[in-house]
Amino acid sequence: MPLALLALAIGAFGVGTTEFVIMGLLPEIAADYGVSIPTAGLLVTGYALGVVIGAPLLTVLGNKVSRKRMLMVLMGLFVAGNLLSALAPSFGVMLAGRVVASLAHGSFFGIGAVVAADLVAPDKKAGAIATMFTGLTVANIVGVPLGTFIGQAVGWRVTFALVAGLGVAGLLGIARLVPAMPRPEGARLRRELTAFRNPQVLLAMAMTVLGFGGVFAAITYIAPMMTEVTGYSDGAVTWLLVLFGVGMFLGNLIGGRFADRALMPLLYVTLGGLALVLALFTVAAHDKILAAVAVLLVGALGFATVPPLQKRVLDQAHGAPTLASAVNIGAFNLGNALAAWLGGLVIASGFGYTAPNWVGAVLAAAALGLAFWSAALERRAPAADAAATTDAGARIPVHH
Repeated sequence: MPLALLALAIGAFGVGTTEFVIMGLLPEIAADYGVSIPTAGLLVTGYALGVVIGAPLLTVLGNKVSRKRMLMVLMGLFVAGNLLSALAPSFGVMLAGRVVASLAHGSFFGIGAVVAADLVAPDKKAGAIATMFTGLTVANIVGVPLGTFIGQAVGWRVTFALVAGLGVAGLLGIARLVPAMPRPEGARLRRELTAFRNPQVLLAMAMTVLGFGGVFAAITYIAPMMTEVTGYSDGAVTWLLVLFGVGMFLGNLIGGRFADRALMPLLYVTLGGLALVLALFTVAAHDKILAAVAVLLVGALGFATVPPLQKRVLDQAHGAPTLASAVNIGAFNLGNALAAWLGGLVIASGFGYTAPNWVGAVLAAAALGLAFWSAALERRAPAADAAATTDAGARIPVHH
């Protein structure tokens, strides 16, 4: 794998850390600004919505520059947002800093996935994408717990300042290691938008929303579920999240390894397994060991879908992949927001802290259904094309 992928992975590590570390620091931030925990939760919601909006917006605006230069601009925006968060004198400014940082998220992963795929041979594209996303998974194992510990020990502002430093490292790495990649000829907004006329692109994005939404329906409420239902202490939640991160790391490796060989079968196995594990998690949550195993499996099965889904979008949007790739990253966050809302809804309705697991199971099962539908459409397409060709040949007059 090229060294340039290391620079992309460093950037992904910083982005992943800032996205998730906020969850462990909400009490400290809420206390500092004198706001409630639900109000502080807007820092999570605002970030997710910023990703959804920023992914297509910045990708379109960056359509006229080289991909390397755009990645450097996005890292600069990420650094600025985290510095603003670290120095924010008020909650409103802190929220603005979170949104600024989030705007870079979708486009960075979207454009970065295209660049990573272009750096390697066609049969290694999913592996290259997975290598970049390794930075995001390692962030959940190392960056988030370490950032939470530092924030609780010496102040949350230090955490965001350090994350900004990670962004600077990523920026310098991209400048030095990523080769100059000129803007592809014919890269026009109208051409990029044509990718969304392909039903397969839309189906892959819908699978992303539902499949990854299944993961976050459960994981968003892991703290109250593990403490109130399973009986873990508050301190154990951090290590359960590390376990989830380990699962993400392993799943990403598996997804990258097999997506290039058998993409759709991999999606059948991972989405079906995810639906089953989430359904069983409702019962497993009452036992400490089974609950820990379930957390690991949810992370592994959930993140094993990322390389194949991202590659599926790139394959189906061939010729105009950049915007579609970035929008698919936004789809992951749209799934996060949707699942968190649905999970909160069933808890508020009195179904208990394990109810979001059922929500996640239904979402993952729906994604599996879309995967089968997508494959069926793909099988019909060659047959339809062959029939059209035969029909056209039959109508051509033969001259003697």
